[in-house]
Amino acid sequence: MVAEPKPAPDLYLHAAEQLGVIPGRCLVIEDSVPGTIAARLAGMTVIGFTGASHVPVDQHERLRHAGAAVVIDRMEGLPELVNGWPLVAEGAES
Repeated sequence: MVAEPKPAPDLYLHAAEQLGVIPGRCLVIEDSVPGTIAARLAGMTVIGFTGASHVPVDQHERLRHAGAAVVIDRMEGLPELVNGWPLVAEGAES
């Protein structure tokens, strides 16, 4: 459905277009560096997630370096972050 895969922003831009949402108003939860880069290139805010069993030990730093505003390792804190958004976009740390 898109010309280029992640880390190109095509997939995220396509999703925003299909939903009729401005990319800058989108919040993405992402566990991969290419996905984080893609979402950031699309102009979206990213919450990095490191709680999956397949992520490398240094994934927190890698996601932050790729542009995640916040990195979490458990989903239980997600509702609070989402309810506080757009503060997430300003670089709040968890």
